[in-house]
Amino acid sequence: MSRRPSLLQAIARGVRGRCPACGDGPLFWRYLKVTPRCEACGHELGRHPADDGPAYLTILIVGHLVVAPLLFFPIIWQASPAIVLPATLIPLAAVTLALLPRVKGGFIGVLYVLGVKDTDAHLHTADPASRC
Repeated sequence: MSRRPSLLQAIARGVRGRCPACGDGPLFWRYLKVTPRCEACGHELGRHPADDGPAYLTILIVGHLVVAPLLFFPIIWQASPAIVLPATLIPLAAVTLALLPRVKGGFIGVLYVLGVKDTDAHLHTADPASRC
């Protein structure tokens, strides 16, 4: 049996879109759809509940690395909104859509190392209705 990868190794494998357990099998079978089981090692990839975490983290990253510095350029404030909006929103959408699968892969890598599975939901929620 192979040893469990380190946190950084699992994150790097996930960012590359590979299975965090072995690094060989593909993590996604569509844009953001996680492969249910790794083709190489048989690990159940669909059991790690990424949920909304990757989307929030992607927005945080894009907001801090792209939007905040963009606000320092005077052209953003001086040019016509008819020019500024498409010139900023189209690249922002492209960056966000390119980053989202990588962030989700890294997020699944973290969940794998921490051992979080979908069956642990009752331990990780504050919603009283889901505790029944």
